[in-house]
Amino acid sequence: MNEAEALHMTLSDVAALGQVQRPVVSMWRKRSAGSARPFPEPAAQEGGRELFDADQVAGWLAATGRGNNPEAVSDAAAFARVPGAAAGSAQGTTLDALTALLTLKAMTGHALGTLSTAELLDLADECDPDDWFLYSELEAKGASLSSTAAFADRLVDSAYNAPAAFEQLLTARFRTGQREPSDTALTDSAVGLVAAAAVELAANLGGSPVFADATSGGSDLLMGVVRAAGESSSVTFLTTDDDDGAGRLVRRRLRVHGVEAGQTRVDPGGEFAVHGPVVHVAQYPSPGESGMDAGQILSAVEDLLLEMDDQQRAVIIAPARVLCDLPLDGGPAGLRAGLLRIGRVRAIVRLPQGLLRAKPREAQALWVLGPSFAEVPIAERWTMVADLSTQDLTEDVKQDLVSDIVASMGNGATVRAHSFRFARLVQTRLLLASRKSLVAAPPHRSARMPDGAEAALRVEELVRLLQSSESRESVAWNVLPAESNAKAQSASVQELIAAGSLKYIKGNRVEDADLAPQEGTRVLGPAELLDPHSAPPRHIGLLDLAANYPASRLTQPDDVVFCTSPRPAAVVDNQGGSAVVFPARVLRIDAGDPNGLLSDVVAADINGLSAADKAWRHWRLRRTPDAQRNKLGETLARLQHEQQQARERLGWLDELATLITDGVAGGSLTLTDPSTRLAESQTKGTQ
Repeated sequence: MNEAEALHMTLSDVAALGQVQRPVVSMWRKRSAGSARPFPEPAAQEGGRELFDADQVAGWLAATGRGNNPEAVSDAAAFARVPGAAAGSAQGTTLDALTALLTLKAMTGHALGTLSTAELLDLADECDPDDWFLYSELEAKGASLSSTAAFADRLVDSAYNAPAAFEQLLTARFRTGQREPSDTALTDSAVGLVAAAAVELAANLGGSPVFADATSGGSDLLMGVVRAAGESSSVTFLTTDDDDGAGRLVRRRLRVHGVEAGQTRVDPGGEFAVHGPVVHVAQYPSPGESGMDAGQILSAVEDLLLEMDDQQRAVIIAPARVLCDLPLDGGPAGLRAGLLRIGRVRAIVRLPQGLLRAKPREAQALWVLGPSFAEVPIAERWTMVADLSTQDLTEDVKQDLVSDIVASMGNGATVRAHSFRFARLVQTRLLLASRKSLVAAPPHRSARMPDGAEAALRVEELVRLLQSSESRESVAWNVLPAESNAKAQSASVQELIAAGSLKYIKGNRVEDADLAPQEGTRVLGPAELLDPHSAPPRHIGLLDLAANYPASRLTQPDDVVFCTSPRPAAVVDNQGGSAVVFPARVLRIDAGDPNGLLSDVVAADINGLSAADKAWRHWRLRRTPDAQRNKLGETLARLQHEQQQARERLGWLDELATLITDGVAGGSLTLTDPSTRLAESQTKGTQ
């Protein structure tokens, strides 16, 4: 049986073809045994694994109606083992030949299975006369090239076109467990983020965009740029002129998608010649060098950074442990600090876990390189930092992050004019001196707290402003500076629970289907905690709660309801009687021995925490002296009443603005001069 006919697949491949989970296939084999249509018998073995005839399996799926893929017969080749590609170098040779054949087919539009080996090589020589990307791969197959070409034709028929077949082959490499590509494979979300940032940075450089990737075998990011830039864009790509397998695969991948790539020469020292406005994209470790350690990654970044000028930009993705986390060993730590001192690292972004397919628990980070602003004194240079460890990379998050990244390229005035959603500016000298993560948020309270006299003066000023406004009630609070040796006391949640001053209560596990928008007792969950004034109200009937969730409990007045994800948040339930839905939970202060705790202060401390601070038992809570605790509670209650009135008034103003806008614009209302209206009323009164 020749290579074009011998299509085999493992049980995992069968599951992928049938679009089901792997255990389902084992169940099919077991239950169909002895039936009129048993599951096909193994056709071969490879490394102790059973291999099945792909056509027989596809026919069985079609005949029995099993699985979720009605096109299983047509798709069989796309999920089959590459024929003749056993483990080791033979597998790489066949895969290289197949990707070369698919590229040749995309460039010529010819059916290849009918051509002889000599004819295929002649056609390859016409398309690749300098042997940049495919001729050697086809020549290496020798006499088996013709049968491999027949399989390539079938693969294209199964995938509908050559580019799709090419991408399916790359996906199959991950499914078959090839370490080199799968160890560095990023998720689509990560590729999309890097590509979107690169495209936006290029748009701000002006002219026809040019993108370069000097890493070994890096093509995922370039393909992401192809998709992000759109088919109508005139884009130039530069890749290395490495003649190894990884570099040639990059060029084949671009060509099969109709993208022509220029070459960037890389000398043995790592330098490469790129001039003019260019946006570099790079992933480390790269697909062709998946074993890079921290020192090698930072050395590669250094090579890129030193070759850049102020016209160029770069978006680099690498493990967060290398780019922003601490600690680093002596050598890499010094190298990273030296790179930051150069001044071209304009943005540092820590990304969430799960962006590296093979290592979902390893967080990635971005370095965005740009102009150095040499005219700015070294002590005053800044870097944009952002920590998205707890954020999902939804489309709105990616768009706003890209906006922040683009803004970070500007000068001081431009940066100050931008409203950052995720990022903040940090003086580079502070990053170098920090013993924490480069993206660590500062303490939730200002590093320089105003002294008592300064705070008292500001309170008096705010009271005067409120009294002079249109508030219906007079506002007056008297404050004095505290004793100079007075110091706020704090304790961890764990310490306070152990002391009995605080009680921890788990949230109720309630099905969403049991919640209603109106009737019943109020429900508090993460949605209500994160947006307490705008979240749609949710309720649950007390009878339903008692019947379906007999172990459930309601809050008591002044309970603090909190959550840790997606960020720490808390509200005080002043009325009590609410159902707290997990993962929200409750902290209840002991009324007999509050130990200085006040519900509003506890909630304020939780809401001031950084998004990454999820270890709730270690949170530090401030305690108020007994002499001030009741007064503070009464004052905060009055302030909250004023705030509620202000929100109501703001709602009335919004409604008034809407009514006037719609009425006048729609022709149902007419605006008049108030003085004219007064004169008319006085005239009518005298008649």
